[in-house]
Amino acid sequence: MNLSERIEAFSQLGANTEALTPAELATIAARVLIENPWFTKENVVLALSGIRLFLTKDALTQWTSNYNLEPKSSKTVGVAFAGNIPLVGFHDFLAVLISGHSLVGKLSHQDSYLMMIMKNMLLSVEPRFEQRIQFAERLKNMDAVIATGSDNTSRYFEYYFRNIPHIIRKNRSSAAVIVGEESVEELKELGKDIFTYYGLGCRNVSKIFVPEQYDFSTLIKALDDYSSVGYQHKYMNNYDYQKSILIMNNIPFLDTGFLILKEEAALVSPLSVVYYEYYADQHDLQQKLTLQANKLQCIASANAWYSQSVGFGKTQLPSANEYADQIDTLEFLSR
Repeated sequence: MNLSERIEAFSQLGANTEALTPAELATIAARVLIENPWFTKENVVLALSGIRLFLTKDALTQWTSNYNLEPKSSKTVGVAFAGNIPLVGFHDFLAVLISGHSLVGKLSHQDSYLMMIMKNMLLSVEPRFEQRIQFAERLKNMDAVIATGSDNTSRYFEYYFRNIPHIIRKNRSSAAVIVGEESVEELKELGKDIFTYYGLGCRNVSKIFVPEQYDFSTLIKALDDYSSVGYQHKYMNNYDYQKSILIMNNIPFLDTGFLILKEEAALVSPLSVVYYEYYADQHDLQQKLTLQANKLQCIASANAWYSQSVGFGKTQLPSANEYADQIDTLEFLSR
C-alpha cells in the first residue's frame, strides 16, 4: 500500500465509526464497561468523536504532508499501549500504520476491547493491513518501540529498549490558567477539562493557577454542572478517601461535594482533587509554568489567551499533530 491508499483506508474507518447505529454503540459500550467500569457509554462515544477529528481525508493528508512516509523497507514497531482512557493508544496505532510500518502492540488490559474493535473495522476496510498488525503479550523482535507508562515503568522501558530507537513517555498532566474575569459559562467549559473521563487522562486539568485574592465562588458555581460524577462509586470512593485524609490532618481545602480544591505547589493531583496555586502577576505565572514545562501535557485558558494553550473545554480534543509529550511521533517513524 502506498500513502494515499493508507490515508483512504483510515478516512473510511473514520466514516464507518460515525455510521455506527445507536444500537451498535450501545452493544460496544456495554461490553467495554465489563472490561473497565470507568469507560461509560458517554466516554466511549466521546473517544470515538475525538479520533474522528483526524480520521478524515483532508486532515490525514494535511498531517502527513510534511513527512516522507514511503519507507524503502517496512520496519516492525512495537507499541506498549496505555489504558487510562478509551482509545488513548489509537494515535500511536494510526501513526505506525500510516507511516508504512508494521505494528506489534501490547494492549492494556484496561482498554483491549475497543482497540480490537478498531483493528477489525480497519481490516474490514483494507484487508492488506492484516499482515501489518499483530497484538501480542510481549514486545520482541522489533526495530523500534513506542511505550507509554508511569515515571517508574519508563525507567524499565528505557533500560529494556536501550539498544533500539524508541520513544518512552512518562507521567504528564495538564493545567489551567485563570485570570479572574472568566464568566460562569467559560468556567463550565473548564469543567470539561477537569471531569471528562473522570480526570483519568494526562490531558485532564489537575492543577489551576489563579491570581492572588481569587474568589473561587464563580468557579465552584460553574462546576455544579458536573455533580453527576458522584454517581460513579469508584470516583466517589476516591473523593471520600481524599477528603477524610485532609480532615484528619487538619489541612484546609475547598469542597464542592464531589471535587476537592486544595492549595498545593505540586502539579499532579489525586483523582477527585484539583490543586490550585496563586500567582502574583504574568511574569510570576510564566515562571511557574516554565518550571513545570517538562511535566505538562497541555495548558488551558479561556479562549486560549495564554501562549501555546488551548481553549477551555478543548484539552481532550487534540488534533493529529498535537503529539503526546511534544515528541513528534511521525518524524520519529519517518526516520
